[in-house]
Amino acid sequence: MRRYWIEKKDLFQDQVNFTGDVFHHIFDVCRQEVGSKFEVLTEDSKAYFVEVTVVAKKNATARILEERIIPPLKEPHIHLALSISRFPVMDAIMEKAVEMGVKSIQPFFSEFSFLRTGEKLSDNKVERWDKIVRSATQQSGRGDLLKVQPAISFEKISDLINQDANHVGLFAYEGPSTLSIKDYVQQVKSQHPQGVKAIWIIVGSEGGFSHNEVEKFQQLGLRPVTLGPQVLRVETACMALVSVLKYDFDLMC
Repeated sequence: MRRYWIEKKDLFQDQVNFTGDVFHHIFDVCRQEVGSKFEVLTEDSKAYFVEVTVVAKKNATARILEERIIPPLKEPHIHLALSISRFPVMDAIMEKAVEMGVKSIQPFFSEFSFLRTGEKLSDNKVERWDKIVRSATQQSGRGDLLKVQPAISFEKISDLINQDANHVGLFAYEGPSTLSIKDYVQQVKSQHPQGVKAIWIIVGSEGGFSHNEVEKFQQLGLRPVTLGPQVLRVETACMALVSVLKYDFDLMC
C-alpha cells in the first residue's frame, strides 16, 4: 500500500487537504487521482486510510475511511553518532537507519571526517537528508520521523553519552580490540539488569578514528568494539551494529 507523510495541520475533522510539495509528490509524481486509496502518516504516530475525493490544479482533498495507531519504537532507543562521511554514504545511512528503527542521527566532525567544519555543510544537504528521512518513513510505515541533529564538534560527543545513567554507548573500531559486540551486549545486560533506555553507536568516517580520539573515547568509559577481522565500510558497520543490537535487545518485533 502507498503511504505518504503529511503534517498534522493538514487534517480537518474527517478529511485531509493536500497542497504544496506534498500535493506535487502524491498527485503529479505518483499519479494518484480521484478514487485512489492510500495511507497518510502524521507525527502523532497515527495512520489514516483515505480515499481521494477532489483533485484540483494545486490542491486535493481526501476523506478519512479508517484510523490506526502506529506502535512507538521500543526501548532501548538506538541513536547513531556518525562522523561525517562522503555524502552518498551519509545518504544511504540516513535511509537505512529510518527503516531499521534508529531514533536519531548525530553527525559530528572528527580528524578524518569528510568535512572538518560546519561551514561546508550546506542547507541544501540538510534539506536533502530531511527528504530522505521522510521518503524512508513513508516506505517503511514508521510512526515518527528520525531526527537528524545539527552537526557538532568531536569534543561535544561526551554530552551525548553522559546524559543519563540508563544511557550506554559503544564505538566501532577497526583497530585492535578484545571486546566483541556479543561480549559488549552481555556486559550491558549484566550491568543494567533493569534495562537501558538508550544505546549510542559511534561510528567513524572512511578514515576511522585517530589514536587521540580513541583515547578520548576510552576516557569517557567507552571501549572499542569489534565486528570481526574484516574491515567494514561505514554504511555496513552502521547497519551491522544496529541489527545486532535490535536482535539482542528484542527490538525486532
